[in-house]
Amino acid sequence: MTSVLFVVSAADHWTLNDGTLHPTGYWAEELAEPHRLFTEAGWSITISTPKGVAPTVDEGSLAAGATGGEERSTELRSYLDSIPALKSPASIDDVTAADYDVVFYPGGHGPMEDLAVDTTSGQIMTDTIASGRILGVLCHAPAALLAATAADGTWPFLAYRMTGFTDAEEALGGLAPKAKWLVQARLVELGADFVEGASFAEHIEIDRNLYTGQNPASSVKLAGAIIDAVAAQK
Repeated sequence: MTSVLFVVSAADHWTLNDGTLHPTGYWAEELAEPHRLFTEAGWSITISTPKGVAPTVDEGSLAAGATGGEERSTELRSYLDSIPALKSPASIDDVTAADYDVVFYPGGHGPMEDLAVDTTSGQIMTDTIASGRILGVLCHAPAALLAATAADGTWPFLAYRMTGFTDAEEALGGLAPKAKWLVQARLVELGADFVEGASFAEHIEIDRNLYTGQNPASSVKLAGAIIDAVAAQK
């Protein structure tokens, strides 16, 4: 059975450049849709967070304006409520990347607060990419790539083609002027080959064993690409 480790932010806020705390967490669709698709594929799923803290869903991601309607919002909330592991996740300190076939990071602004500076998460990413196993990273979760460091001190994702929530999308969402830093800009500074798709449109990039999605609209396509890749390996 294919096994997948979800690494989810434990943050319930994002500290803005004026010191105020913006309520956030993980983005509902970005966790729910891959989880659903991986479950339907028959995969074994482990959910982990820093220190094993139960993750917080960004309530903005369940607003009708974000989901497309109240019915969809109710569907997503119901699905998330049906996942027992979200209430008692494993600690990333207690998991080993080599025990899983796939490692997957859903987004939301939460990763910008904690995973971007979490060395344990960074080591999970470093180990996964070096092993050849699939590493899936979605939307704001590429912020977690910032914490990855190879044994020789270099950034293990140098020159990898990738995508993530773009600076343009952050600006359209209204939070770019308040951010201490932006995901796309920081990744480019480190040497990523960042590919920007149309704002809020489905877009994924695959480079070797790194699978990235730009935004919530990319959740299903990214998970599907990962499922197809695992099937092709068998």
